[in-house]
Amino acid sequence: MRRDDLPAPDTGLLVTHFLTVADVPRSRAFYTEILGGEVVLAENPCIVKLANSWILMNPGGGPTPDKPDVSLRPPTDPGTATSFLNLRVADIADCYERWSAKGAEFLTPPLDRKAELRCYLRDPDGYLIEVGQSTGLLVGILADPPAGNA
Repeated sequence: MRRDDLPAPDTGLLVTHFLTVADVPRSRAFYTEILGGEVVLAENPCIVKLANSWILMNPGGGPTPDKPDVSLRPPTDPGTATSFLNLRVADIADCYERWSAKGAEFLTPPLDRKAELRCYLRDPDGYLIEVGQSTGLLVGILADPPAGNA
């Protein structure tokens, strides 16, 4: 492990994303073997450098002194999401093809949303991941409003 690979800024801040996972080796394999991340630390917590960010993973658990009323657990309802990882790519067709060949299961193929091409997949714990490529947005074309918003 090299210090330069760790999410530890010399100044300012950087963003990491923490995931509560059921099986660290399984999740680590997904983020490295399918999405192409690099293992920085294998466990406790698992840290995977993914492009210009880091994914941190640990099993769930009960409250701790710094979060006394909070328990962590992986998602339980695949039909409900309160947040998701958003990956922006240069070539969504290439990512869709490569990641599908490695076992990623997408909800749909990439769809044209006017502002972007977009699709979603789930990681082994059911976390939703959006994969998007900006298209129309680059020339001022916005997406349609979300469903139910006029």
